[in-house]
Amino acid sequence: MRCIRFLWQCRVTPTRRCITPPSCVHLCSDAAVNLTLLPLSMSNTMVALRITNVHKRKYALICLCVVGLIMYYRYLRVPAGGWRISRKMGLSANASQFTLGGQPFQIIGGSIHYFRVPRAYWRDRLTKMKACGINTLTTYVPWNLHQPERGAFNFHTQLDLVAYISLAAELELWVILRPGPYISSELDLGGLPSWLLQDDSMRLRTTYPGFTQAVNTFFDKLIPKVVPLQFKKGGPIIAVQVENEYGSYAKDESYMLFIKEALQSRGISELLLTSDNRNALKSGGVVGAIRSVKLQKLSQRDIQDLNAIQPNSPAIVMDYWTGWYDWWGDLHHVLPPEDMVSTIREILRRGMSVNLYMFHGGSSFGFMSGALADPSYKALVPSYDYDAPLSEAGEYTPKYHLLRDLLHRFNRGESFPDLPTLHYREAYEPAIMYQHLSLWDALSFTEGPFKSAGPVNMESLPVNNGNGQSFGYTLYETTITSGGFLRSEDNVRDRALVFVDRNYIGLFKRQHVELAVPDGKEQRTLSLLVENCGRVHQGRDLDKQHKGLLGDILLNNIPLRDFTIYSLDMKPSFIDSLYQAPWKSLPENPSFPGFFMGRMFAYGYPSDTFVKLPGWEKGVVFINGLNLGRYWSIGPQQGLYLPSPFLNSGINQVIVFEEQEGDYKVQFEDTPDLGMAADIQ
Repeated sequence: MRCIRFLWQCRVTPTRRCITPPSCVHLCSDAAVNLTLLPLSMSNTMVALRITNVHKRKYALICLCVVGLIMYYRYLRVPAGGWRISRKMGLSANASQFTLGGQPFQIIGGSIHYFRVPRAYWRDRLTKMKACGINTLTTYVPWNLHQPERGAFNFHTQLDLVAYISLAAELELWVILRPGPYISSELDLGGLPSWLLQDDSMRLRTTYPGFTQAVNTFFDKLIPKVVPLQFKKGGPIIAVQVENEYGSYAKDESYMLFIKEALQSRGISELLLTSDNRNALKSGGVVGAIRSVKLQKLSQRDIQDLNAIQPNSPAIVMDYWTGWYDWWGDLHHVLPPEDMVSTIREILRRGMSVNLYMFHGGSSFGFMSGALADPSYKALVPSYDYDAPLSEAGEYTPKYHLLRDLLHRFNRGESFPDLPTLHYREAYEPAIMYQHLSLWDALSFTEGPFKSAGPVNMESLPVNNGNGQSFGYTLYETTITSGGFLRSEDNVRDRALVFVDRNYIGLFKRQHVELAVPDGKEQRTLSLLVENCGRVHQGRDLDKQHKGLLGDILLNNIPLRDFTIYSLDMKPSFIDSLYQAPWKSLPENPSFPGFFMGRMFAYGYPSDTFVKLPGWEKGVVFINGLNLGRYWSIGPQQGLYLPSPFLNSGINQVIVFEEQEGDYKVQFEDTPDLGMAADIQ
């Protein structure tokens, strides 16, 4: 006898008719079928039904089919409407419009990056996007975060891409995936892993064998995870973008074809897209992929250029920039809400598809941020608020409400989900720093030290299983026997605090290449604490983004030699190890650079808050061992977003690494401070 067992709940009427699925069906292949029902709660009635004829057997089979559909929906998480649309035809483009499953479809998308939002808040942010009338989620995939070392991959917890896409499907959002390998996204090196730069001949974003081999290894891990989530396989992914903004790089005519084939050969079968600025549309495309444009102000020229290149395809603005990012030493960039809504209204009126970059920016936690190189180097701030419709902390803005009203009218009054409630924010009592650890006392907890005749850049250091150092600081020490003029020859990337016998004497940066070293006859230790402030995320010089000391440092025109090098990448394992360090009670005049420790108390369930450090100069904040990001008194950003999932109920450990000056108190307020705002020009 062959038996199949199904389990679910049941309620039976007095007439013994099953009106909800039974708790246990034992279905056998005999001519006579026994159906036994075992209740799951006291409210259910214990019954035993015996089906002895074909008529009743049909009712049982219908019941099983209905339950099967319910379970299919629940566990495969197909968006509503997914079973009403044919899965044989995915997103397609004809002369005037997109179709999905053979039906007309207009993409109204929004970008939210899973790696910039605490996982505990994924549902909150996506639900708010759905409630605004957005039908499609777009996200980049950061290679450098998923593969921090050769052979080491991370697709778990905060980086669980499959869980993120599945959540989007559950919330009835389609997905456009942007897997790179280069993504820009204002990330360090545009999302490329820094260990690629260990190859002195490396040519990023080309068919150089060292690069294509690394891409193939990454795609071998990534693509099989998302293939089952494609539209034609029952998932939410309706399109995949090939690379990003290649038209502005365009160093290898074969490269885009290589990336396209790398995706398709591993099972990507949905519509392919490319995305470029208007003046790079032609050189950034690849045969077999729809071209899309990036812009902030819509002009007739934009539309004409796009139509001229692909006259028989619908137009799509893959990145409509809802705001802009910020960099240190400047102002907070904003786009007036009316300007945003006006442009989106015109895009929709023309029947074009659009994706809002960003709908919600989130935060570039830790050392994730990139930098600008043109016309001069500028490091980006950790906030990725972007002046988007949903703020960095997930709050509704005037842009959000105006956009929701617009999309509600555009959808002819179609009802949208109710607005989710906002998370509570709290101003906690300040954390008073009560312990101090000198940088020099922390060196024994680093990986190393390493000896070298000359300077060695970060990427070439023998750390992290031979993958070099990606982020943070590197300390270079050598011995000098005289004073004089110290020159960096523009070999410092990006800033270096300079010390003689651990006494601060000055700063090297890109615009400041000479220092005076005090005279002294005896041997003294010269130290350079070099910070990687962020690798450039765009432009044609990606191959030249090595950090640390890139060449000789000259004292009286003589190259310094015999260095001892310490890697201070500030990884969680390093911060955790510092709890075993010889911390001292905070002295009246503590030394800098140094680590400062305090405690913050969150009673009950923690709330979102903002870390503010008036009186501190420049450094990094760690909460319970997590790198929240950099702070710098020059602004514009003056507060770091601290989401409640990073906090414990009760005591929270606060560690601040400060380079030069501290107030010894860390404040927690309930309002952000992104700096003085200026309209985007």
